[in-house]
Amino acid sequence: MTISYASPGVYVEEVQRAIRPIQALGTSLTAFVGITEEASTKQVNRRTGEVTPLESRLNKATLVSNWTEYSRVFGGFVDGAYMPDAVYNHFSNGGGPCYVMSLRAITDSDRNMQAATVTIPGTNGKDSFTATAVLPGDAGNNLTLTITDELDDKGKDTGTFTLAIGTETVKGVTMKRGDNNIGNATLSTIAVSDVGTTTAHPVAGSYQLIGGGQKPLDAQDFIGDSLARTGINGLEAIEDVRLVACPDLMMGYDGSDEANTRIKAVQDALVGHCERMRYRFAVLDTPPGLNPQEAREWRNFLGLDTSYAALYYPWIETVDLKNGGRKMTPPSGHMTGVYNRVDAERGVHKAPANEPIRGATGLEIQLSRGEQDILNPIGVNCIRAFPGRGIRVWGARTLSSDGAWRYISVRRLFIMVSASMDAGLQWVVFEPNNTRLWARIRRDVTAFLQNVWRSGGLFGDNESQAFYVKCDEELNPEDVRDMGQLIIEVGIAPVKPAEFIIFRLSQWSWIGGEDEEGDEGGEESSEE
Repeated sequence: MTISYASPGVYVEEVQRAIRPIQALGTSLTAFVGITEEASTKQVNRRTGEVTPLESRLNKATLVSNWTEYSRVFGGFVDGAYMPDAVYNHFSNGGGPCYVMSLRAITDSDRNMQAATVTIPGTNGKDSFTATAVLPGDAGNNLTLTITDELDDKGKDTGTFTLAIGTETVKGVTMKRGDNNIGNATLSTIAVSDVGTTTAHPVAGSYQLIGGGQKPLDAQDFIGDSLARTGINGLEAIEDVRLVACPDLMMGYDGSDEANTRIKAVQDALVGHCERMRYRFAVLDTPPGLNPQEAREWRNFLGLDTSYAALYYPWIETVDLKNGGRKMTPPSGHMTGVYNRVDAERGVHKAPANEPIRGATGLEIQLSRGEQDILNPIGVNCIRAFPGRGIRVWGARTLSSDGAWRYISVRRLFIMVSASMDAGLQWVVFEPNNTRLWARIRRDVTAFLQNVWRSGGLFGDNESQAFYVKCDEELNPEDVRDMGQLIIEVGIAPVKPAEFIIFRLSQWSWIGGEDEEGDEGGEESSEE
């Protein structure tokens, strides 16, 4: 602010001389993408208790702070969705506020139900026609359509056929044009479509309609569109998201090639989203029902080589809070909660491993050390049960083949440092690019990294071993400055988890007396 000195007096000026602190940004804000029971904010009439939906929350990222708030907007536990369990387990394991993106509301039957169908083959080797249940949902799966060829008095095929379903029968149906064409057949329970050519006479037999019920979400439903703000890509507009999980990607998994391809496509897109956004990390699930060898094969099939994602196995058994008993849930919800808890208690530099999983009553499979020996080196983080220590996360690796980015804590530390400096140095843009600015930048960045080092996030006995900051004329010569660029070089030495604890044990016997140098000591006999 410019002050005009026109009359005698005391003038107070505010001068910015202190360090502009770079604030360490949050590392744990999670976004869940999947299916919920409901998807609308609601208003409750206090007098009548009537609940009125106010606004649809489908494909709108909604921030919720706790399970109660989640339930108010998205309902509770529901069959046909893993996301309610994932969010609940996230909070129960120490997770903080999270975004929820609902791709589907289970109770929205008109939107989500599809009718059962069956396609009838033709005698010419092509499809004859498709029969579709009039009513959508599971009821259509009980319908059976019977087709019988019609014969004349001499037993000769007339070229027409009879349709029968339930108590209804339509005779004299033909594939030829006219009033009796299959397209004009009227039945109260099914509709006919996709009628083939006149030579596509249906093969006689009984055909059960299948596929009625909830429409399966396809890969594109999960991937979404950044412009329309849908799916995973719709999260691009929310800058503070750091973790992303899609637990309902596994809903309806049947082990088919189609299901495997769908999961791979979405997980590829999720990792691509995190790499593109730079400051995000994907928490991935393996499919259910895999033994250790199949988990290894899944990792090879997935084929991801990235430091922006971690893969967890096996599934976790929890209490079924809706139906009673027990149920299996994908581990991603528990793990995002563990990430949050470790970040809050220790810091992002601490690996989210050797941590108990709250709410877990069992595992889909009990893994041995030998079985983990084949999974850990390829980046499959195992969850194991230990006598007296409970169920714990027993892996801390990313899916990267690069040893420098092997550990989750290293990548997430760099995400935190990079995002914090990105936000904390915005004031530099359009400042005069001179030595005074360089000195201020070095001062601010050094102060920030000193705090990271003191908190235990960097390796080294002193600052010079832990990090360096360079911003000078060597990096910013005249030709660089002429292009409007300012280059800052920062190097940090991240701490890495002690993954393998090796005790070197030997036999040692002490013999009284003095050694050759005259000191008291003994002889050592070692065998490793």
